Amino acid sequence: MKHAKMLTLLAVLVIASLVLAACPAGQVDTGAVATQVVEAVQTAAPTLQAVATEVAPMVEKAATEVAAVIQPTAAVTDTAASGEDPCAYGGIIKDIVAVDEMTVRFDLCVPDPAFPAKAADTGFQILPSEYLERAAGTPELLENLVGTGPYMLKEWRRGDQMIMEANPNYWGEPAKAQTLVFRWTPEAAQRLLELQAGSVNGIDNPGSDDFAVIEADPTLQLLPRAGLNVFYVGMNNTYPPFDNERVRQAFAMAIDRDRIVENFYPAGSEVATQFMPSGIFGYSKDLDWWEYNPEKAKEILTEEGVYGADGTFKTKISYRDVVRGYLPEPSVVAQDIQAQLAEIGVIVDINVMESGAFLDASDAGQLDGFHMLGWGADYPDATNFLDYHFGRGASKQFGAGSPELWELLEKAAVLADPAERQPIYDEANELIKQFVPMIPVAHGASATAFQAACEGAHSSPLTREKMAVIDCGGDTLVWMQNGEPVSLYCSDETDGETFRACEQMAEALLTYEIGTTNIEPALAESFEANEDGTSWTFHLRPGVTFHDGSTLDSQDVVTSWTAMWDAASPLHKGRVGDFTYFQAYFLAFKNAPQE
Repeated sequence: MKHAKMLTLLAVLVIASLVLAACPAGQVDTGAVATQVVEAVQTAAPTLQAVATEVAPMVEKAATEVAAVIQPTAAVTDTAASGEDPCAYGGIIKDIVAVDEMTVRFDLCVPDPAFPAKAADTGFQILPSEYLERAAGTPELLENLVGTGPYMLKEWRRGDQMIMEANPNYWGEPAKAQTLVFRWTPEAAQRLLELQAGSVNGIDNPGSDDFAVIEADPTLQLLPRAGLNVFYVGMNNTYPPFDNERVRQAFAMAIDRDRIVENFYPAGSEVATQFMPSGIFGYSKDLDWWEYNPEKAKEILTEEGVYGADGTFKTKISYRDVVRGYLPEPSVVAQDIQAQLAEIGVIVDINVMESGAFLDASDAGQLDGFHMLGWGADYPDATNFLDYHFGRGASKQFGAGSPELWELLEKAAVLADPAERQPIYDEANELIKQFVPMIPVAHGASATAFQAACEGAHSSPLTREKMAVIDCGGDTLVWMQNGEPVSLYCSDETDGETFRACEQMAEALLTYEIGTTNIEPALAESFEANEDGTSWTFHLRPGVTFHDGSTLDSQDVVTSWTAMWDAASPLHKGRVGDFTYFQAYFLAFKNAPQE
């Protein structure tokens, strides 16, 4: 009788598989399937009715388990099943597919030669599926980071310090120091004093006048960074009179960029002639910015009716008091711009904002008047500078974008041949000069500084220093940077101080070689593309575990990326929910709500 029941159960499971196979992809209702299986058994084999009744609970359990296996999770897309054009939403990504447990494929709507560089960005780090599904939309996601990196979070004392400890199960080279402490202060002089006193092992962005002091001190080492950045004065064209192109051009003529760089930037900095620095592909070597001409600027502002009855125009300039490589002395630069504009009758109030609030307001297009901001390279290509700020998926910080400029940038982004791309970027850079969404001021030289005894100390041209490789001879490494991280869910952040913290604890599919802009494997040990660059396949590194003990697999990659991509996903939640990097890199969110 036992053998007969087993054969009957086998027949039932065969029927179950046929019922499941008939279900439309992505539309499996496990309860309904179980019911259909029992009904099918009873209909197809009356002689089995008694047995079917006896084994029905087992059938329901088995059907539920099988259905769960083939049921796509909310994070997996199935573009083929819907019959709709998977690219109609306007973005670059067509599909993200878990090919098998350790293989992920990204299908794109258009070629994207820069896709590996984007996949290496800190904002695209991989988190466990289960963790994202549990923590999305809660403070836990922002305050804790469950990654795969060489360090794991121990404690975050808000307003004071962040303490990390070495990951004992790290797949790569173990961290040199058992404990890593992040501290912060916006004051360059304070950072240097602490380095000289030995209370910290390394600091970011020494002040302009401190370079020579550090170089002359045998107990310290200065590690310069290339100026792969830009500091600019932004304007939002939805606020009058900044909605007038001639007015924006006049303001471009009113600021003496040479004076600012000469007085407030360290040696090695450059006056900006365009948005991109010369070390980034897409830079136009024959382009120059509007010539400094305050008399002409005042004439244009008069012609355009900007001045009031008292002969002045009143506005403001907003910034965050956070030192950056592109802006080493924010407050004094703001005061100098204020003084320069006063010379042409433009009265500027200085508005200092908290860093996170400033970035949020900038992204949302809520900063009227002028604002001071900048950008450091995430990867060395024009798409990182121009597409992010002026492309179709850019934030609203400059107001309404230009379809003419979007078309050029999208045309250049899909080409692999630099000789074909450069003329398009030359044209785009000319348009940016004409439109003047911002005034590029400087490409700032910067540095890190460490105690001389620290081996492995380095500066990253992308400001993504990896502290795990630094050995200062003790169990604890203390790093002091310019500001506190905003959160630890970097997919929904844009702040460099935040990204550096995430860099220690989590990893993306790819990464950048220490101290360079060369891409190397991280969680993906290899990858390849099809011939036209519209499909990128990544092979995951086996045996990698997250800080919570779970094992990395392809579903973690799909879930992490889909949380950013799909605006309708319950996981599409962060601190603000802008996911600015994703939209800028890939143009649009899937299932984005209509504005």
